[in-house]
Amino acid sequence: MHLRAAHVLEGNWTGTSTVPSRGLYPHQWSWDSAFVAIGLRHLSPLRAQTELETLLGAQWGDGRIPHIVFNPSVPLDAYFPSPDFWRSSTAGRAAGAPRTVQTSGIVQPPVHALAAWLVHQADPGLSRARSFLPRVYPRLAAWHRYLLHRRDLGGGGLASVVHPWEQGMDNSPCWDAPLGRITPASPRTFRRADLDHGSAEDRPTDLDYGRYVRLATDYRDGGYADGAGRFAVEDPAFNALLIASEHALAAIARELGAAGTARHARAERLTAALVERLWDPAEGMFFCRDVYGGGGSGAQGAERRSPSGDRTSEPRSRSSARGAEQRSRNGAHRRERRSPSGALIPERSVAGLLPLILPALPRDIATTLVRTAGGPHFGLGGVARLVPSYDLTGHAFDPRRYWRGPAWFNTNWLLERGLRLHGEHGRAEELRSALLETADASGFAEYVDPYTGEACGALGFSWTAALTLDLLHEPSGADQVVSRPGCDAFDTAQGAASHGTPPDGTTPRSSFETGAKGGDRG
Repeated sequence: MHLRAAHVLEGNWTGTSTVPSRGLYPHQWSWDSAFVAIGLRHLSPLRAQTELETLLGAQWGDGRIPHIVFNPSVPLDAYFPSPDFWRSSTAGRAAGAPRTVQTSGIVQPPVHALAAWLVHQADPGLSRARSFLPRVYPRLAAWHRYLLHRRDLGGGGLASVVHPWEQGMDNSPCWDAPLGRITPASPRTFRRADLDHGSAEDRPTDLDYGRYVRLATDYRDGGYADGAGRFAVEDPAFNALLIASEHALAAIARELGAAGTARHARAERLTAALVERLWDPAEGMFFCRDVYGGGGSGAQGAERRSPSGDRTSEPRSRSSARGAEQRSRNGAHRRERRSPSGALIPERSVAGLLPLILPALPRDIATTLVRTAGGPHFGLGGVARLVPSYDLTGHAFDPRRYWRGPAWFNTNWLLERGLRLHGEHGRAEELRSALLETADASGFAEYVDPYTGEACGALGFSWTAALTLDLLHEPSGADQVVSRPGCDAFDTAQGAASHGTPPDGTTPRSSFETGAKGGDRG
Protein backbone atom coordinates (compact mmCIF):
# COMPACT_ATOMS: atom_id res chain seq x y z
CA MET A 1 0.00 0.00 0.00
CA HIS A 2 2.89 2.32 0.80
CA LEU A 3 4.37 1.79 -2.65
CA ARG A 4 1.04 2.20 -4.44
CA ALA A 5 0.32 5.47 -2.61
CA ALA A 6 3.84 6.75 -3.35
CA HIS A 7 3.36 5.87 -7.02
CA VAL A 8 0.23 8.07 -7.16
CA LEU A 9 2.11 11.04 -5.73
CA GLU A 10 5.03 10.50 -8.09
CA GLY A 11 2.67 10.38 -11.05
CA ASN A 12 0.99 13.64 -10.03
CA TRP A 13 4.23 15.52 -9.29
CA THR A 14 5.15 18.31 -11.72
CA GLY A 15 8.60 19.22 -10.50
CA THR A 16 7.46 22.01 -8.16
CA SER A 17 4.07 20.85 -6.87
CA THR A 18 1.47 18.09 -7.02
CA VAL A 19 -1.78 18.12 -8.97
CA PRO A 20 -4.79 16.53 -7.26
CA SER A 21 -5.34 14.48 -10.44
CA ARG A 22 -3.90 14.77 -13.92
CA GLY A 23 -7.19 15.03 -15.79
CA LEU A 24 -9.83 16.68 -13.62
CA TYR A 25 -7.61 19.04 -11.62
CA PRO A 26 -4.50 19.91 -13.68
CA HIS A 27 -3.23 22.81 -11.49
CA GLN A 28 -2.12 23.35 -7.88
CA TRP A 29 -4.87 23.63 -5.29
CA SER A 30 -4.28 25.26 -1.93
CA TRP A 31 -5.58 22.89 0.75
CA ASP A 32 -4.77 19.89 -1.44
CA SER A 33 -1.12 20.89 -1.35
CA ALA A 34 -1.21 21.17 2.43
CA PHE A 35 -2.60 17.63 2.78
CA VAL A 36 -0.18 16.37 0.12
CA ALA A 37 2.77 17.85 2.03
CA ILE A 38 1.63 16.08 5.19
CA GLY A 39 1.89 12.76 3.36
CA LEU A 40 4.99 13.62 1.34
CA ARG A 41 6.97 14.27 4.51
CA HIS A 42 7.16 10.50 5.02
CA LEU A 43 8.72 10.04 1.57
CA SER A 44 10.64 13.22 0.87
CA PRO A 45 10.76 16.07 3.40
CA LEU A 46 12.44 18.19 0.72
CA ARG A 47 9.61 17.64 -1.72
CA ALA A 48 7.06 18.35 1.03
CA GLN A 49 8.78 21.66 1.77
CA THR A 50 8.87 22.49 -1.94
CA GLU A 51 5.13 21.78 -2.23
CA LEU A 52 4.33 24.43 0.37
CA GLU A 53 6.95 26.90 -0.85
CA THR A 54 5.56 26.80 -4.39
CA LEU A 55 2.08 27.58 -3.13
CA LEU A 56 3.25 30.36 -0.82
CA GLY A 57 5.22 31.86 -3.69
CA ALA A 58 1.86 32.83 -5.24
CA GLN A 59 0.56 34.59 -2.10
CA TRP A 60 -1.11 37.97 -2.61
CA GLY A 61 0.08 41.20 -1.02
CA ASP A 62 -2.94 41.35 1.29
CA GLY A 63 -1.97 37.95 2.71
CA ARG A 64 -4.47 35.69 1.00
CA ILE A 65 -3.29 32.35 -0.36
CA PRO A 66 -5.23 31.73 -3.59
CA HIS A 67 -7.11 28.48 -3.94
CA ILE A 68 -5.61 27.73 -7.38
CA VAL A 69 -2.14 28.46 -8.75
CA PHE A 70 -2.34 27.94 -12.50
CA ASN A 71 0.19 26.03 -14.57
CA PRO A 72 0.81 28.14 -17.70
CA SER A 73 1.58 25.03 -19.75
CA VAL A 74 -1.96 23.67 -19.29
CA PRO A 75 -4.44 24.72 -22.05
CA LEU A 76 -7.05 27.25 -20.95
CA ASP A 77 -9.93 24.93 -21.82
CA ALA A 78 -8.60 22.11 -19.60
CA TYR A 79 -10.20 23.58 -16.47
CA PHE A 80 -12.94 26.09 -15.71
CA PRO A 81 -12.77 28.71 -14.31
CA SER A 82 -9.47 29.26 -16.08
CA PRO A 83 -6.92 32.08 -15.60
CA ASP A 84 -8.66 34.29 -18.14
CA PHE A 85 -11.79 34.17 -15.98
CA TRP A 86 -10.09 35.18 -12.72
CA ARG A 87 -7.81 37.85 -14.29
CA SER A 88 -5.84 37.92 -11.05
CA SER A 89 -2.97 40.13 -12.21
CA THR A 90 -5.36 42.89 -13.32
CA ALA A 91 -8.56 42.51 -11.26
CA GLY A 92 -6.52 41.66 -8.17
CA ARG A 93 -3.95 44.42 -8.55
CA ALA A 94 -5.32 46.48 -5.65
CA ALA A 95 -5.18 43.42 -3.40
CA GLY A 96 -1.58 42.71 -4.32
CA ALA A 97 -2.01 39.76 -6.68
CA PRO A 98 1.33 38.58 -8.07
CA ARG A 99 2.20 39.71 -11.58
CA THR A 100 4.31 36.74 -12.64
CA VAL A 101 1.86 33.93 -11.96
CA GLN A 102 -1.86 33.55 -12.58
CA THR A 103 -4.08 32.48 -9.70
CA SER A 104 -7.70 32.45 -8.65
CA GLY A 105 -8.92 35.20 -6.34
CA ILE A 106 -10.62 33.16 -3.62
CA VAL A 107 -9.07 31.04 -0.85
CA GLN A 108 -9.39 27.60 0.73
CA PRO A 109 -9.23 26.30 4.34
CA PRO A 110 -6.05 27.32 6.20
CA VAL A 111 -4.35 23.96 6.80
CA HIS A 112 -0.97 25.34 5.77
CA ALA A 113 0.68 26.20 9.09
CA LEU A 114 -0.26 22.80 10.46
CA ALA A 115 1.26 21.20 7.38
CA ALA A 116 4.42 23.31 7.64
CA TRP A 117 4.97 22.32 11.27
CA LEU A 118 4.46 18.61 10.54
CA VAL A 119 6.81 18.83 7.56
CA HIS A 120 9.46 20.48 9.72
CA GLN A 121 9.13 17.74 12.33
CA ALA A 122 9.74 15.06 9.69
CA ASP A 123 13.35 16.22 9.25
CA PRO A 124 14.29 19.14 11.53
CA GLY A 125 17.90 19.07 10.35
CA LEU A 126 16.97 19.56 6.70
CA SER A 127 14.39 22.17 7.64
CA ARG A 128 16.91 24.20 9.64
CA ALA A 129 19.60 23.83 6.99
CA ARG A 130 17.23 25.27 4.38
CA SER A 131 15.77 27.89 6.77
CA PHE A 132 12.37 26.48 5.86
CA LEU A 133 10.47 27.81 8.88
CA PRO A 134 12.07 31.28 8.93
CA ARG A 135 11.02 31.70 5.29
CA VAL A 136 7.47 30.40 5.52
CA TYR A 137 6.54 31.82 8.93
CA PRO A 138 6.05 35.46 7.81
CA ARG A 139 3.86 34.32 4.92
CA LEU A 140 1.74 32.08 7.14
CA ALA A 141 1.39 34.87 9.70
CA ALA A 142 0.23 37.25 6.95
CA TRP A 143 -2.28 34.64 5.77
CA HIS A 144 -3.79 34.37 9.24
CA ARG A 145 -3.90 38.16 9.62
CA TYR A 146 -5.85 38.40 6.38
CA LEU A 147 -8.44 35.88 7.57
CA LEU A 148 -8.76 37.28 11.09
CA HIS A 149 -9.09 40.91 10.01
CA ARG A 150 -10.37 41.11 6.42
CA ARG A 151 -12.74 38.15 6.75
CA ASP A 152 -14.39 38.81 10.12
CA LEU A 153 -17.54 39.84 8.28
CA GLY A 154 -19.91 38.78 11.06
CA GLY A 155 -18.08 40.82 13.69
CA GLY A 156 -17.83 37.91 16.11
CA GLY A 157 -14.17 37.06 15.62
CA LEU A 158 -14.56 34.18 13.15
CA ALA A 159 -13.49 34.15 9.50
CA SER A 160 -16.18 34.05 6.83
CA VAL A 161 -16.01 32.38 3.43
CA VAL A 162 -17.37 34.45 0.55
CA HIS A 163 -17.81 31.58 -1.92
CA PRO A 164 -18.71 27.89 -1.42
CA TRP A 165 -15.45 26.86 -3.09
CA GLU A 166 -13.52 28.57 -0.30
CA GLN A 167 -14.74 26.18 2.36
CA GLY A 168 -13.71 23.26 0.15
CA MET A 169 -17.04 21.41 0.33
CA ASP A 170 -18.30 22.95 -2.88
CA ASN A 171 -21.93 21.83 -3.18
CA SER A 172 -22.73 21.02 0.44
CA PRO A 173 -26.42 21.46 1.32
CA CYS A 174 -25.18 24.02 3.85
CA TRP A 175 -24.88 26.48 0.97
CA ASP A 176 -28.34 25.94 -0.51
CA ALA A 177 -30.09 28.66 1.51
CA PRO A 178 -27.48 31.43 1.14
CA LEU A 179 -26.97 30.51 -2.52
CA GLY A 180 -30.73 30.81 -3.04
CA ARG A 181 -30.30 34.60 -2.89
CA ILE A 182 -27.87 34.53 -5.84
CA THR A 183 -29.09 34.90 -9.41
CA PRO A 184 -27.21 32.27 -11.44
CA ALA A 185 -25.11 33.17 -14.44
CA SER A 186 -26.50 31.96 -17.73
CA PRO A 187 -25.19 28.50 -18.76
CA ARG A 188 -24.34 30.06 -22.13
CA THR A 189 -21.65 32.19 -20.50
CA PHE A 190 -19.39 29.32 -19.41
CA ARG A 191 -18.41 25.76 -20.28
CA ARG A 192 -17.90 23.18 -17.52
CA ALA A 193 -14.70 21.23 -18.13
CA ASP A 194 -15.29 18.97 -15.09
CA LEU A 195 -17.96 16.99 -16.94
CA ASP A 196 -15.33 15.89 -19.46
CA HIS A 197 -13.72 13.81 -16.72
CA GLY A 198 -16.58 12.57 -14.56
CA SER A 199 -20.23 11.62 -14.43
CA ALA A 200 -22.74 14.45 -14.13
CA GLU A 201 -24.47 12.45 -11.37
CA ASP A 202 -21.32 12.76 -9.24
CA ARG A 203 -20.81 16.50 -9.76
CA PRO A 204 -22.57 19.76 -8.78
CA THR A 205 -25.59 20.66 -10.89
CA ASP A 206 -25.62 23.29 -13.64
CA LEU A 207 -27.75 25.52 -11.38
CA ASP A 208 -25.10 25.26 -8.65
CA TYR A 209 -22.40 26.15 -11.14
CA GLY A 210 -24.35 29.13 -12.43
CA ARG A 211 -24.45 30.54 -8.90
CA TYR A 212 -20.78 29.78 -8.28
CA VAL A 213 -19.89 31.66 -11.47
CA ARG A 214 -22.09 34.62 -10.55
CA LEU A 215 -20.48 34.94 -7.10
CA ALA A 216 -16.97 34.65 -8.49
CA THR A 217 -17.70 37.15 -11.26
CA ASP A 218 -19.06 39.72 -8.83
CA TYR A 219 -16.09 39.24 -6.49
CA ARG A 220 -13.65 39.66 -9.39
CA ASP A 221 -15.42 42.71 -10.78
CA GLY A 222 -15.27 44.28 -7.32
CA GLY A 223 -11.47 43.96 -7.29
CA TYR A 224 -11.61 41.03 -4.86
CA ALA A 225 -12.55 43.41 -2.05
CA ASP A 226 -14.06 41.68 0.97
CA GLY A 227 -17.35 42.59 2.60
CA ALA A 228 -19.24 43.82 -0.46
CA GLY A 229 -20.75 40.53 -1.62
CA ARG A 230 -24.04 38.78 -0.91
CA PHE A 231 -22.58 35.54 0.39
CA ALA A 232 -20.75 35.25 3.71
CA VAL A 233 -20.79 32.15 5.89
CA GLU A 234 -18.93 31.30 9.10
CA ASP A 235 -18.07 27.65 8.76
CA PRO A 236 -17.00 25.46 11.71
CA ALA A 237 -14.47 23.38 9.74
CA PHE A 238 -12.79 26.39 8.12
CA ASN A 239 -12.44 28.11 11.49
CA ALA A 240 -11.38 24.93 13.30
CA LEU A 241 -8.55 24.51 10.80
CA LEU A 242 -7.60 28.17 11.30
CA ILE A 243 -7.44 27.57 15.06
CA ALA A 244 -5.41 24.38 14.67
CA SER A 245 -3.02 26.22 12.38
CA GLU A 246 -2.77 29.07 14.87
CA HIS A 247 -1.58 26.53 17.45
CA ALA A 248 0.90 25.28 14.84
CA LEU A 249 2.13 28.85 14.25
CA ALA A 250 2.75 29.07 18.00
CA ALA A 251 4.90 25.94 17.79
CA ILE A 252 6.78 27.41 14.81
CA ALA A 253 7.32 30.66 16.71
CA ARG A 254 8.83 28.71 19.62
CA GLU A 255 11.13 26.86 17.23
CA LEU A 256 12.29 30.25 15.93
CA GLY A 257 13.00 31.55 19.43
CA ALA A 258 9.78 33.41 20.25
CA ALA A 259 7.40 32.54 23.07
CA GLY A 260 4.34 31.61 21.03
CA THR A 261 2.05 32.33 23.98
CA ALA A 262 0.16 35.10 22.19
CA ARG A 263 -0.78 32.74 19.36
CA HIS A 264 -1.92 30.03 21.75
CA ALA A 265 -4.04 32.63 23.55
CA ARG A 266 -5.52 33.77 20.25
CA ALA A 267 -6.33 30.18 19.34
CA GLU A 268 -8.15 29.71 22.62
CA ARG A 269 -10.13 32.94 22.11
CA LEU A 270 -11.10 31.73 18.65
CA THR A 271 -12.19 28.40 20.13
CA ALA A 272 -14.45 30.26 22.55
CA ALA A 273 -15.88 32.31 19.66
CA LEU A 274 -16.48 29.13 17.69
CA VAL A 275 -18.49 27.69 20.57
CA GLU A 276 -20.36 30.94 21.14
CA ARG A 277 -21.41 31.47 17.53
CA LEU A 278 -21.68 28.02 15.95
CA TRP A 279 -22.31 25.40 18.66
CA ASP A 280 -25.88 24.10 19.04
CA PRO A 281 -26.18 22.12 22.29
CA ALA A 282 -29.66 20.89 21.41
CA GLU A 283 -28.35 19.18 18.27
CA GLY A 284 -24.97 18.18 19.65
CA MET A 285 -22.82 19.66 16.88
CA PHE A 286 -21.61 22.84 15.20
CA PHE A 287 -23.49 24.54 12.36
CA CYS A 288 -22.61 27.10 9.69
CA ARG A 289 -23.80 30.66 10.24
CA ASP A 290 -25.26 32.57 7.29
CA VAL A 291 -23.93 36.03 8.15
CA TYR A 292 -26.40 37.75 5.81
CA GLY A 293 -29.30 35.45 6.66
CA GLY A 294 -32.26 36.13 8.90
CA GLY A 295 -33.25 39.40 7.28
CA GLY A 296 -29.98 40.82 6.00
CA SER A 297 -26.44 41.56 7.07
CA GLY A 298 -26.10 41.65 10.82
CA ALA A 299 -29.89 41.41 11.17
CA GLN A 300 -31.08 41.76 14.75
CA GLY A 301 -33.86 39.62 16.03
CA ALA A 302 -33.59 37.08 13.23
CA GLU A 303 -34.84 33.70 14.27
CA ARG A 304 -33.85 30.39 12.81
CA ARG A 305 -35.13 26.86 12.77
CA SER A 306 -33.03 24.24 14.50
CA PRO A 307 -32.44 21.05 12.50
CA SER A 308 -35.02 19.31 14.69
CA GLY A 309 -37.62 21.89 13.74
CA ASP A 310 -37.75 23.53 17.18
CA ARG A 311 -37.08 27.19 17.81
CA THR A 312 -34.11 27.57 20.13
CA SER A 313 -31.81 30.36 21.25
CA GLU A 314 -28.29 31.30 20.21
CA PRO A 315 -25.78 30.91 23.07
CA ARG A 316 -23.83 34.17 23.59
CA SER A 317 -20.78 32.90 25.47
CA ARG A 318 -18.99 29.72 26.41
CA SER A 319 -20.66 29.74 29.82
CA SER A 320 -24.09 30.27 28.32
CA ALA A 321 -23.38 27.46 25.84
CA ARG A 322 -22.71 25.12 28.73
CA GLY A 323 -25.79 26.34 30.52
CA ALA A 324 -27.90 25.80 27.41
CA GLU A 325 -26.51 22.31 27.10
CA GLN A 326 -27.56 21.54 30.67
CA ARG A 327 -31.04 22.86 29.94
CA SER A 328 -31.23 20.64 26.86
CA ARG A 329 -30.50 17.67 29.07
CA ASN A 330 -33.39 18.69 31.26
CA GLY A 331 -35.69 19.05 28.27
CA ALA A 332 -36.15 22.78 28.80
CA HIS A 333 -34.20 24.10 25.82
CA ARG A 334 -37.12 24.70 23.45
CA ARG A 335 -37.61 28.43 23.39
CA GLU A 336 -37.28 31.24 20.89
CA ARG A 337 -33.83 32.68 20.52
CA ARG A 338 -32.38 35.68 18.74
CA SER A 339 -29.37 35.87 16.45
CA PRO A 340 -26.80 38.64 16.98
CA SER A 341 -25.60 38.37 13.37
CA GLY A 342 -27.27 36.25 10.75
CA ALA A 343 -28.67 32.78 11.37
CA LEU A 344 -27.41 29.26 11.82
CA ILE A 345 -28.03 27.02 8.81
CA PRO A 346 -30.06 23.93 9.77
CA GLU A 347 -28.04 21.37 7.81
CA ARG A 348 -25.86 18.70 9.40
CA SER A 349 -22.49 18.52 7.64
CA VAL A 350 -19.28 16.75 8.53
CA ALA A 351 -17.89 20.29 8.93
CA GLY A 352 -19.83 20.44 12.18
CA LEU A 353 -17.80 17.55 13.61
CA LEU A 354 -14.33 18.76 12.64
CA PRO A 355 -13.79 21.11 15.63
CA LEU A 356 -12.92 17.82 17.33
CA ILE A 357 -9.35 18.52 16.15
CA LEU A 358 -9.05 21.38 18.66
CA PRO A 359 -7.12 20.74 21.88
CA ALA A 360 -8.92 23.44 23.89
CA LEU A 361 -12.43 22.28 22.98
CA PRO A 362 -14.46 21.90 26.20
CA ARG A 363 -14.57 18.26 27.25
CA ASP A 364 -18.36 18.06 27.34
CA ILE A 365 -18.58 19.37 23.77
CA ALA A 366 -15.93 16.91 22.56
CA THR A 367 -17.83 14.05 24.19
CA THR A 368 -21.06 15.20 22.58
CA LEU A 369 -19.43 15.46 19.14
CA VAL A 370 -18.16 11.88 19.41
CA ARG A 371 -21.67 10.73 20.32
CA THR A 372 -23.14 12.64 17.36
CA ALA A 373 -20.56 11.18 14.98
CA GLY A 374 -21.54 7.67 16.08
CA GLY A 375 -25.27 8.35 15.86
CA PRO A 376 -27.73 7.86 13.00
CA HIS A 377 -26.75 11.05 11.16
CA PHE A 378 -23.11 10.08 10.49
CA GLY A 379 -22.85 6.38 11.36
CA LEU A 380 -19.24 6.34 12.66
CA GLY A 381 -18.43 2.75 13.57
CA GLY A 382 -21.90 1.64 12.49
CA VAL A 383 -23.85 1.71 9.25
CA ALA A 384 -21.32 3.84 7.35
CA ARG A 385 -17.94 2.54 6.22
CA LEU A 386 -16.58 6.10 6.45
CA VAL A 387 -18.16 9.25 7.87
CA PRO A 388 -20.24 10.94 5.14
CA SER A 389 -19.94 14.57 4.15
CA TYR A 390 -23.62 15.16 4.93
CA ASP A 391 -26.34 13.78 7.19
CA LEU A 392 -27.25 10.20 6.21
CA THR A 393 -30.88 10.96 7.12
CA GLY A 394 -30.94 14.43 5.55
CA HIS A 395 -33.39 15.51 2.88
CA ALA A 396 -30.56 16.32 0.44
CA PHE A 397 -28.42 13.22 1.04
CA ASP A 398 -26.97 11.66 -2.11
CA PRO A 399 -24.28 8.98 -1.67
CA ARG A 400 -22.49 9.91 -4.91
CA ARG A 401 -22.93 13.65 -5.52
CA TYR A 402 -19.70 15.29 -4.41
CA TRP A 403 -20.16 16.94 -0.97
CA ARG A 404 -23.85 16.07 -0.54
CA GLY A 405 -23.21 12.67 1.06
CA PRO A 406 -20.07 10.86 -0.17
CA ALA A 407 -17.26 10.21 2.28
CA TRP A 408 -14.01 12.08 1.73
CA PHE A 409 -10.59 11.01 2.94
CA ASN A 410 -9.35 14.37 4.20
CA THR A 411 -12.34 14.95 6.49
CA ASN A 412 -12.13 11.41 7.83
CA TRP A 413 -8.38 11.84 8.39
CA LEU A 414 -9.11 14.98 10.42
CA LEU A 415 -11.74 13.12 12.44
CA GLU A 416 -9.26 10.32 13.12
CA ARG A 417 -6.81 12.87 14.52
CA GLY A 418 -9.56 14.49 16.58
CA LEU A 419 -10.73 11.20 18.05
CA ARG A 420 -7.19 10.31 19.06
CA LEU A 421 -6.59 13.79 20.49
CA HIS A 422 -9.57 13.43 22.80
CA GLY A 423 -8.72 9.94 24.00
CA GLU A 424 -11.04 7.95 21.72
CA HIS A 425 -8.25 5.60 20.65
CA GLY A 426 -10.47 2.61 19.90
CA ARG A 427 -12.76 4.59 17.60
CA ALA A 428 -9.75 6.26 16.01
CA GLU A 429 -8.09 2.93 15.26
CA GLU A 430 -11.30 1.56 13.73
CA LEU A 431 -11.58 4.64 11.51
CA ARG A 432 -7.91 4.42 10.56
CA SER A 433 -8.32 0.81 9.48
CA ALA A 434 -11.44 1.64 7.46
CA LEU A 435 -9.66 4.54 5.76
CA LEU A 436 -6.68 2.45 4.76
CA GLU A 437 -8.79 -0.42 3.48
CA THR A 438 -11.13 1.85 1.51
CA ALA A 439 -8.36 4.02 0.04
CA ASP A 440 -6.48 1.02 -1.29
CA ALA A 441 -9.56 -0.87 -2.53
CA SER A 442 -10.93 2.22 -4.32
CA GLY A 443 -7.72 2.99 -6.19
CA PHE A 444 -7.13 6.07 -4.01
CA ALA A 445 -10.40 7.60 -5.16
CA GLU A 446 -11.30 11.25 -4.73
CA TYR A 447 -14.32 10.25 -2.63
CA VAL A 448 -16.49 7.17 -2.08
CA ASP A 449 -20.02 6.02 -1.35
CA PRO A 450 -20.11 6.13 2.48
CA TYR A 451 -22.00 2.83 2.72
CA THR A 452 -20.23 0.67 0.14
CA GLY A 453 -16.85 2.36 -0.35
CA GLU A 454 -17.45 2.42 -4.12
CA ALA A 455 -15.09 4.85 -5.85
CA CYS A 456 -16.45 8.19 -7.08
CA GLY A 457 -14.78 11.09 -8.85
CA ALA A 458 -11.16 10.89 -9.93
CA LEU A 459 -8.94 7.88 -9.23
CA GLY A 460 -5.33 8.21 -8.16
CA PHE A 461 -6.25 11.28 -6.12
CA SER A 462 -3.28 12.93 -4.45
CA TRP A 463 -4.57 13.78 -1.00
CA THR A 464 -6.09 10.30 -0.66
CA ALA A 465 -2.69 8.78 -1.38
CA ALA A 466 -0.86 11.30 0.81
CA LEU A 467 -3.10 10.82 3.82
CA THR A 468 -2.92 7.06 3.36
CA LEU A 469 0.85 7.39 3.79
CA ASP A 470 0.36 9.48 6.90
CA LEU A 471 -1.99 6.90 8.42
CA LEU A 472 0.50 4.15 7.62
CA HIS A 473 3.24 5.98 9.49
CA GLU A 474 1.29 7.79 12.21
CA PRO A 475 0.48 7.22 14.99
CA SER A 476 0.94 3.47 15.27
CA GLY A 477 4.07 3.30 13.14
CA ALA A 478 2.92 -0.03 11.73
CA ASP A 479 4.82 0.63 8.50
CA GLN A 480 8.35 1.71 9.30
CA VAL A 481 9.49 2.33 5.70
CA VAL A 482 10.12 6.00 6.37
CA SER A 483 12.84 8.41 5.33
CA ARG A 484 15.64 8.80 7.86
CA PRO A 485 16.68 12.38 8.61
CA GLY A 486 18.83 13.50 5.73
CA CYS A 487 17.60 10.69 3.47
CA ASP A 488 15.02 11.34 0.76
CA ALA A 489 12.97 8.31 -0.25
CA PHE A 490 12.54 9.67 -3.77
CA ASP A 491 16.31 10.03 -4.15
CA THR A 492 17.29 6.49 -3.14
CA ALA A 493 17.90 3.86 -5.75
CA GLN A 494 15.00 1.84 -4.40
CA GLY A 495 12.75 4.88 -4.48
CA ALA A 496 13.75 5.62 -8.07
CA ALA A 497 13.07 2.07 -9.09
CA SER A 498 9.72 1.91 -7.37
CA HIS A 499 8.37 5.36 -8.09
CA GLY A 500 10.31 6.81 -10.98
CA THR A 501 12.24 10.07 -11.03
CA PRO A 502 11.19 13.59 -12.01
CA PRO A 503 10.86 13.94 -15.78
CA ASP A 504 13.91 16.17 -16.08
CA GLY A 505 16.02 14.04 -13.73
CA THR A 506 16.81 17.03 -11.51
CA THR A 507 16.40 17.64 -7.82
CA PRO A 508 13.23 19.65 -7.11
CA ARG A 509 13.89 23.26 -6.18
CA SER A 510 11.46 25.61 -4.52
CA SER A 511 10.23 28.95 -5.79
CA PHE A 512 11.95 30.54 -2.81
CA GLU A 513 15.30 29.26 -4.10
CA THR A 514 14.82 29.93 -7.80
CA GLY A 515 12.77 33.10 -7.67
CA ALA A 516 10.07 31.40 -9.73
CA LYS A 517 6.51 31.94 -8.63
CA GLY A 518 3.54 29.69 -8.54
CA GLY A 519 3.54 26.27 -10.07
CA ASP A 520 0.68 24.03 -10.91
CA ARG A 521 -1.62 21.61 -9.38
CA GLY A 522 -0.34 19.23 -11.91
